[in-house]
Amino acid sequence: MTYRYIKGANQVITMAGASDTPKVGTDMSEIDVRTDANVLLRDDEIIGVDTHEALLVAFPEEIASAEVIDATGKVVTPGFVEPHTHLVYAGSREQEFAMRLQGESYMAIMNAGGGIHATTRATRAASFEELYTQSKRRLNQFMQHGVTTVEAKSGYGLDWEVEKRQLEVAHALDRDHPLDIVHTFMGAHAVPAEYKGNEDAFVDIVCEKMIPEVARLGLATFNDVFCERGVFTPAQAERVLKVGQAHGLKAKIHADEIEPYEGAELAAQVGAISADHLLRISDAGIQAMAEKKVVGVLLPGTAFFLMTDAADGRKMVDAGVPVALSTDCNPGSSPTVSTGLILSLACLNMGMTPAEALTAVTINAAHAIDQATRVGSIEVGKQADIVVHDIPDYRQLVYHYGMNHTDTVMKAGKVVYQRGGCV
Repeated sequence: MTYRYIKGANQVITMAGASDTPKVGTDMSEIDVRTDANVLLRDDEIIGVDTHEALLVAFPEEIASAEVIDATGKVVTPGFVEPHTHLVYAGSREQEFAMRLQGESYMAIMNAGGGIHATTRATRAASFEELYTQSKRRLNQFMQHGVTTVEAKSGYGLDWEVEKRQLEVAHALDRDHPLDIVHTFMGAHAVPAEYKGNEDAFVDIVCEKMIPEVARLGLATFNDVFCERGVFTPAQAERVLKVGQAHGLKAKIHADEIEPYEGAELAAQVGAISADHLLRISDAGIQAMAEKKVVGVLLPGTAFFLMTDAADGRKMVDAGVPVALSTDCNPGSSPTVSTGLILSLACLNMGMTPAEALTAVTINAAHAIDQATRVGSIEVGKQADIVVHDIPDYRQLVYHYGMNHTDTVMKAGKVVYQRGGCV
């Protein structure tokens, strides 16, 4: 057995007590800031969170033999959880960024053959090895920003062979890389150009061919759909999600990003684990999600990059929606891996507090991908996914915006990153 002892932190943020249900309302501010705590690990598991004196009484031999992780003057948090990313793709779309700066809208670019369609062309042309190499680089960058668990969607194939390739790349990375990857099938990310005007025929393919194969091969845990005017209607999205559920895939939904389109209401109706984006969610959608405890995964980096108003995080928190945050890492609307930047944007542009934002990238983010019994908090029995930040107060994660404060990343009890390079 190997013991490691994280000692001397100025603050340990445990997020304790919310492994069964996500934090909502005022509980999102209850993050359990410990100024006297150390953390003892045995192999990949947390076995003690307490004062040095108390842990020394309970585990004298273990502490005597432990490797010490010196966190003196620093902040210790659970590893960040990314519950919404498009990790596996090929190509880049900086030319579209320049077009948007000149006034073109995201949807206009997409309808003209750019956007998701441009990335689909690049991803279809990429080999397994090319996708693996590009995606591994992004995964390393996530790790360097304190992320220890990443959800990865398909959705840039829009045909079975390439969707399958994206999911297989994600599985290979999950096997080979220290970080954990949670898999989401998103064949219904856009209507392929070849099915323009015949959208229902493509939905038939997703529901009758792709979803059954994803389930048969065990390629995904979740099934996602982009419910938006000009993409998939609420009726089409409902069909995709219900067929997925019939095959054992848990429902997620891209909802109400461009305009109110009853996506949040649909998420509550079908019992989705999360509804994501929600920039234009209706009051009825907020109420429905709060009642059914559907996690609202908000993506402030997307609104920032698209130069539009962000989701009203303050309103959703106050209404009792369990709110999570994520980067939405993708090549078109949020090409970033910086969870720290997302924390700042949540506070500056969505009205959330630093404590609420930190809850939203740890325990609530873990709930959004059904991982909260394993990760998302620093508690006895949990997997030892822990980050040491080179700051004295957790609020500086938000205050010093646009900076990477990550000092040490531990995944399953092992040091996988220290400032200066991967271990």
